[in-house]
Amino acid sequence: MKVYISADMEGVTGITHWNETDKLKGDYGYFAEQMTREVAAACEGARKAGATEIWVKDAHETGRNIDPSALPENVRLIRGWSGHPFSMVQGVDASFDALLFVGYHSWAGSNHNPLAHTMDAHGIQYIKINGRYASEFTIHAYAAASLGVPVVFISGDKGLMEEAKVLNGNMRALAVNEGIGDSTVSIHPHVAVEQMKKEVELALKENLDLCKIEVPKSFQIEISFAEHKKAYKASFFPGVKQLSAHCVGFETHDYFEALRMMAFVL
Repeated sequence: MKVYISADMEGVTGITHWNETDKLKGDYGYFAEQMTREVAAACEGARKAGATEIWVKDAHETGRNIDPSALPENVRLIRGWSGHPFSMVQGVDASFDALLFVGYHSWAGSNHNPLAHTMDAHGIQYIKINGRYASEFTIHAYAAASLGVPVVFISGDKGLMEEAKVLNGNMRALAVNEGIGDSTVSIHPHVAVEQMKKEVELALKENLDLCKIEVPKSFQIEISFAEHKKAYKASFFPGVKQLSAHCVGFETHDYFEALRMMAFVL
């Protein structure tokens, strides 16, 4: 079994403040370690389920947060950013049996996580796909779905679990945090690690085909920028139309074209 894990940080257990996500801040070290522990736990659960090849994408900010030495030896770790439109799932293709998301967070404009954002932490007010607010999870889950790869597991804040159910109610979901205003309520980090192992193992032992996400026949993308000048600039990308001072729209039947557009305008 070949498994892909995409890992972010704003949805790891206990994380609450931007300083805890920033490599240059003193609060960062502990949460980078917790991110590593949760990814290692997901890898262990995958191994117990029979995974013989595991790819991990370090998908937070610099792409250089996970301690490689803490991961199992059969893991291939993708660090940094290539610039490919698949972004947080760089390298995924139809050869993978399953995709897992660890440490993900709610969408920009939501109130489920003090660190809620989509792609650009401060420059994007929201991104909608076919009229629904979209998180980084949804954007990249559709990338996997376009290749026929099932999305079997997600961990992060409680609000994101509801978004995941809309895409496919069969995937396993582990809520480690709940955002309340500018605060969080979290389970114990050791409990999160143990539950991660268990839930990932169970997810990969079930009928993976039930976790395939249906790909819409067409995509209407709406992006609202915090600064109107960015919307104006984005409107010059082929196919992008300016909808208002801060918003642009894009329509396509090919999801890769939507990802290509976002790679250049965000």
